[in-house]
Amino acid sequence: MIELNGKIALVTGTTGIARATALRFAALGADVLALGIDEIGNVALVDAGIAVRRTDVSVPQEVDAAMADIVTRFGGLDIVVNSAAVHPYGDAVTTSPEVFARCLAVNVGSIHLTAHFGVPEMRKRGGGAIVNVSSVQGHACQQGVAAYVASKGAIHALTRAMALDFAGDRIRVLSVSPGSVRTPILELAARTLDGPEADVEAVFARFGAAHPIGRIGEADEVADLIAFLASSRAGFITGSDHVIDGGLLAGLGVR
Repeated sequence: MIELNGKIALVTGTTGIARATALRFAALGADVLALGIDEIGNVALVDAGIAVRRTDVSVPQEVDAAMADIVTRFGGLDIVVNSAAVHPYGDAVTTSPEVFARCLAVNVGSIHLTAHFGVPEMRKRGGGAIVNVSSVQGHACQQGVAAYVASKGAIHALTRAMALDFAGDRIRVLSVSPGSVRTPILELAARTLDGPEADVEAVFARFGAAHPIGRIGEADEVADLIAFLASSRAGFITGSDHVIDGGLLAGLGVR
């Protein structure tokens, strides 16, 4: 049984895996504040009973203010889940410097910012857990997603560094690497690859067929893994990446 009673959690992002995680944490007894700039996602999560603060997690001042907010609302900070992400398409030539920099700032820089402003608060509570959402594309990648895969690989390295740096503070730091999961980002992938009028469910079925388990994942399944890793049941786990990909990385892509 996983319990998060009395825990205070910050989740970056308000859609997809972030939304599922915020809802799962609340159901397990945690107080949750979610941060995001997606107005539709923000409103939907508020309607579901989760506290939300509009925050661009790539901006230091906004993350600093969000940390002050969660401490004022709930009294501290125990858990951070870094799930906010952007997913540009393009290789190193077709991706502009501005798009590349924005991708790194959101996907990786936000993890630095939530640690920079959040770890001091976690120390006051005697420790905690940070879970960073990476991707199988941090291990092996497709063509045409240079910025995204660079950011996801960087998350693995930053997770290891933070786990070592904060182990003495009893703060565990981990990452999860999902395969194809039903999220707005995966829908964007479907429409990018097959066109704006694509039959998204048909594309999802095609994506799922590439996974040995035969389907894409669901956001709730990733949220379950994140909840376990953030809980005391995972107290001896830190510095590691946890793949949740339906067996995708277990096989070779030879046909």
